[in-house]
Amino acid sequence: MTFPERFADLPEYAFPRLRTLLADIEPGGDVIDMTIGEPRHAMPDFVAEVLADNVSGFAKYPPNDGTPELRAAISNWVARRYDVRIDPETQVMALNGTREGLFGAAIALCPEQKHGRAPVVLVPNPFYQVYAVAALSVAAEPVYVPAAAETGFLPDYAALPPELLDRVAIAYVCSPSNPQGAVADRAYWMRLLDLAERHDFRIFADECYSEIYRDTPPVGALQVASDRGADPERVVIFHSLSKRSNLPGLRSGFVAGGPTSLARIRQLRAYAGAPLPLPLQRVAERVWADETHVAASLELYQEKYRLADRIFEGVPGYAGPEGGFFLWLPVEDGEAAARKLYGASGVRVLPGAYLGRDAGDGNPGAGFIRVAMVADLDEVRRGLTRLRDGLFK
Repeated sequence: MTFPERFADLPEYAFPRLRTLLADIEPGGDVIDMTIGEPRHAMPDFVAEVLADNVSGFAKYPPNDGTPELRAAISNWVARRYDVRIDPETQVMALNGTREGLFGAAIALCPEQKHGRAPVVLVPNPFYQVYAVAALSVAAEPVYVPAAAETGFLPDYAALPPELLDRVAIAYVCSPSNPQGAVADRAYWMRLLDLAERHDFRIFADECYSEIYRDTPPVGALQVASDRGADPERVVIFHSLSKRSNLPGLRSGFVAGGPTSLARIRQLRAYAGAPLPLPLQRVAERVWADETHVAASLELYQEKYRLADRIFEGVPGYAGPEGGFFLWLPVEDGEAAARKLYGASGVRVLPGAYLGRDAGDGNPGAGFIRVAMVADLDEVRRGLTRLRDGLFK
């Protein structure tokens, strides 16, 4: 099968689909865009100063894996956050955003075959689209596993047939999850680690929303693996400064895991990757070392959780997220709800079906809309109030 043929049945990306869906509608008020998960809280106040002090670095090729100082800052953050020690020389690599890592790691680590057949990549459904594209790029079979209310909005991979699990090479998990805001607890990670050991696959833990939560910092996959004494190659984690530090344009993240996994990922990056420019690496060094701005941003998100709980109190099916900055609201039909809301009030939301896939038993996102709570508190209040009045009253 050729490269284009593999992607022939992929749906159009979510946001072009939304533009088409709403193209014939005049907004019924000033537009409040609650579709894109682009953080809009204040970025750290020292970013401009650090960037200016290091602007001469644009005249140099940047270190491919991240500066020693950046890798040390990331390793120190992992130790502070998860009480896990990783070697900055062999177990971590800077990324040009987590999307690069989530895609590239599949290319670096997915085998061509497993037990004589095409490997399987497990994808939660709904999902971040790069998971499926990564699987298709390595000629693996993506298997979409519902992450619905019945399973706590996390995929129940253990419910899959053993013969399918034996072909699994990679299992993607997002916690806190996008779009539902569900958090994988210690028991969930333990069960998944047991499954991965039994069927010999890697866990790719997308944890880019880890610093946005309601009450308790989410436990991390690497943290549980370390506590359990699991094979260090079993888990690969991905983090970003986009959500943690409100720096989506910095394109700075990291991947961490076992030395063998990281050696393969680094080798791929050496030939095909785009390292972060040196001045941006210097900014990232400072940002990973600072927690003051993270605490201030978290407080704002927690106020938004409380705001949403008040506005949607009594709305059937409403459940505030445990983490992340999205609401996952049940509606009869996501596309119809998005059109009605935009025409009546100017509020733009994303139909949940655009984030899911019909794998033969229906699209688990079809009866939902995703609502991004990234703007300032007043705009979020106005948007959520219009949404409630337009759809639930």
